[in-house]
Amino acid sequence: MATTVQSAAGETTKTLINYRTEAGVAVIEMFDPPANTYTYEMNRQLDEAILKARMDNNVYVMVLTGSGDKFFSAGANIKMLASVDPTFKYYFCLHANETLLRLEHTPKLVIAALNGHCVGGGLEIAMAADIRIARKDAGKIGLPEVNLGVLPGTGGTQRLSRMVGKSRAIELMVTGNTFSFEEAKEMGIINDIFERDNFMENIMEYARQFCPPNKAAKAVGRIKRAVQTGWEIPMESALAVERENQQILFQSDDAKEGLAAYVEKRPATFTGK
Repeated sequence: MATTVQSAAGETTKTLINYRTEAGVAVIEMFDPPANTYTYEMNRQLDEAILKARMDNNVYVMVLTGSGDKFFSAGANIKMLASVDPTFKYYFCLHANETLLRLEHTPKLVIAALNGHCVGGGLEIAMAADIRIARKDAGKIGLPEVNLGVLPGTGGTQRLSRMVGKSRAIELMVTGNTFSFEEAKEMGIINDIFERDNFMENIMEYARQFCPPNKAAKAVGRIKRAVQTGWEIPMESALAVERENQQILFQSDDAKEGLAAYVEKRPATFTGK
């Protein structure tokens, strides 16, 4: 249910991000029907939710989704963008960049559950997640910003090109076409497609496999951290990042449990510590 909160500037604003936790999974839901378009206010609340999940020792995985069954997100709210000056737009994009980098750099797995159309800034948000799973036949995906005379300004030019390669990414963005989830999976933008029925229940079951006692959640998070940090730096530096993350894991209770379980030929029971 939408409520109201008091913003830092003093004005009253709607709750645009719903947040809940369940069995080690934090669900972060964009809530602005029908298209879940985001404004600065929504991004502020998204940022706060990411930090809340990051700091909660009982949260091991984040699931990011949209409300309803029509849209994950249609991106930035165009009416909002049309009503503000260029300076605001610049800082709006800067804050969005910072928020999504925070999502990427948090050493906890992030799953984007694409419950509906995922276009423009919605896809830019999804690309900052570690794994993207779409609901079958639930919508289209793409970066059509060129049709508005602008570019994908929330990381789209950079993240898409790293996923599909420079030439394909440029083609997708300059045509501005949208395409099916199946096509997105073939290109490596989407990891998997789940059936329409019981989509979120199946997403939660999928997410829980990365939580204790099933997996060593700290190891899952550090694998993510090593990849995200190491991706853009020279190999020697990236290997140093890998070693530092490994050393952190060597000191964990779960590493001791995992090694002992292997030697004793029994299933490991992880605690997340």
